[in-house]
Amino acid sequence: MTNNNETALILEGGGTRGVFTSGVLDCLMKHQIEFPYVAGVSAGACNAVDYVSGQIGRTKACVITEDKNNSYIGLKQTLKNKTLFDMDMLFERYPNEIFPFDYDAYFNSGKKCELVVTDCITGQAKYLEERNDRKRLMDICRASSSIPLVCPMVMIDGIPCVDGGVADSIPVVHAMKEGYRKNVVILTRNYGYRKKKPGESKAVYLAAFHKYPNLLNSLLNRYRNYNRTLELIEKWEKEGHIYVVRPEIKTVSRTEKNPKVLTEFYQHGYDLMEQKLDGLLEYLGN
Repeated sequence: MTNNNETALILEGGGTRGVFTSGVLDCLMKHQIEFPYVAGVSAGACNAVDYVSGQIGRTKACVITEDKNNSYIGLKQTLKNKTLFDMDMLFERYPNEIFPFDYDAYFNSGKKCELVVTDCITGQAKYLEERNDRKRLMDICRASSSIPLVCPMVMIDGIPCVDGGVADSIPVVHAMKEGYRKNVVILTRNYGYRKKKPGESKAVYLAAFHKYPNLLNSLLNRYRNYNRTLELIEKWEKEGHIYVVRPEIKTVSRTEKNPKVLTEFYQHGYDLMEQKLDGLLEYLGN
């Protein structure tokens, strides 16, 4: 555990790009570097719970699945469930059967872990915790990872929710508002990346979410909010206020399936964190 209770770990999403983050986190766990507060979005939420439960290698195993029978991404499930990812596989069979999740370790960790979802009614981000209920924890992870248009909404406490990245892709400002002054941010895009405004997808959003005007507004303005956050991150990084780890090689697609490509991206995250370990510890004041 870091000596400073004001330290936070912020994890961006990005589909299978999140395997980079799992490499970074496995390195941190190997060196027993822990944070009292963790916030994760989408794939970052999945990484967050594995980090809090202390399961080195679990996220990597979930993402890099060479057994096609256990794969959560592919044409078969797209045709069957009309979703890009097999969410039942990811959030039911994986944690409870195939790649067991250590619920007891998670609930007893003592860490504060917030997983970000987007409330479809308000269009705003919700930062949710779960300390007791196994199903609710996985439902929150599912909601945080449910990409609009390609995954269904998920009901959390009676409210339809989708991908937390719609409303807050990188919750570093939220962490600061919560009182965390030392923020370590793990990104899954290269330095200087900026999201483009909706093109052809705008018409699809309008058709699909006209009954959810606040969600629609958040979807159409996501690029603005995301890019504004990246500008702040790059500014604060230069000023030494936050510590950022991001890929320094070409990133993979959010739906990459090639085990070799994903393994190389994972290893890049692990090796990069090893190289930056001294700088991180200096920033944290350890």
